[in-house]
Amino acid sequence: MQDHSVTTNATRPRVAMITSAGLVALAVAMGIGRFAFTPILPMMQSEVGLTLAAAGWLAAANYLGYFVGALWAARLTTPWAVRGGLLLIAVVTFAMGITHALALWLVLRFAAGVASAWVLVHVSAWTLEQLYVLERVDASGMVFAGVGVGIAGAGLLCLGLMSIPVDADHTWQWFGVVALLLTALVWSAFRDRRSPRKNAEPARMPHVPWDRDRIRVALCYAALGFGYIIPATFLPAMAHRYVTNPTAFGLAWPIFGAAAALSTWVAARWLHAMDNRKLWAGCYVLMAIGVGLPVVWPGLIAILIAALLVGGTFMVVTMTGLREARAVAPQAATAFIATLTAAFALTQVIGPVLVSAVVHLPHGFAASLLAAALVLLVAAVALWRSRGIR
Repeated sequence: MQDHSVTTNATRPRVAMITSAGLVALAVAMGIGRFAFTPILPMMQSEVGLTLAAAGWLAAANYLGYFVGALWAARLTTPWAVRGGLLLIAVVTFAMGITHALALWLVLRFAAGVASAWVLVHVSAWTLEQLYVLERVDASGMVFAGVGVGIAGAGLLCLGLMSIPVDADHTWQWFGVVALLLTALVWSAFRDRRSPRKNAEPARMPHVPWDRDRIRVALCYAALGFGYIIPATFLPAMAHRYVTNPTAFGLAWPIFGAAAALSTWVAARWLHAMDNRKLWAGCYVLMAIGVGLPVVWPGLIAILIAALLVGGTFMVVTMTGLREARAVAPQAATAFIATLTAAFALTQVIGPVLVSAVVHLPHGFAASLLAAALVLLVAAVALWRSRGIR
């Protein structure tokens, strides 16, 4: 008993460093690199006349970059991927505020997506490996809470800037400066502490042996990309339809992020013993309700409830999906996780593109929300029927 206590006390600072560094890095990568565009979108619509269709293409460019970055990430070392990715996010985010050319915006959002994928893949792998060695995998919930913390923080910062008021251009620049400061804060944490070996060959990612169940897991994880991305991209813009007060419609995104952050903590603390696929399927049902609710109940209250339901489940699904990926492909976990990330990234490109294609049609936006909800429900059924299959 005494030895265990000594070991716990000795490793506690190391665990705190790993989780805090991972949390901050994911907050920058996802809260700013991926989703800063979401709370700024209503400002860009009001100030520069950005259409919803053009917004869909900008979102799709970011998600396409995320797909490319997920494929590219395996070729990079962790220090290069995390440090380089965070720096790139800061630069391209700041640059969004110094141009109004749509073509340049598309390039910048694509680059931010690439960098975000680098950071997510390598921070996830690095923290899980470090915590596994320290026998504190349970602390990974705090790491993944960084996504929700970043989203909520970005929403609150945008809300504060709108109340001053600060225009969209300067808001982008503020986000770039914040990203740079947070990057400096965790810079030293992400360095290669291993001793270099002479003539050492780079490790090769093992091949994933595919079977029916691994294909099922991959497809169900890909459903998350299409299912959550439409409300995750357009929630503030949807709220803006019903109320013009920035304090009111701006609350949708911080609520989304706060729900995401709290959900990972709750899942890690109280739901860790639950069957992965049961939890995953249940989250998909709640998410589908949140996605479809604004269609049958148009209004600000429904949108805020949707923010809670979607925000409170998408990161739990991410954690559960990666945990299940490790379980069904233990000998090639990193390769399988990278594959799932790429599949997720590819399907989330479809959501904004679909919105851009149908938004001009009668009830086009509502139809895209219902399509996303249907995909989530189909995946929930597949997961529930395959529970306990291992």
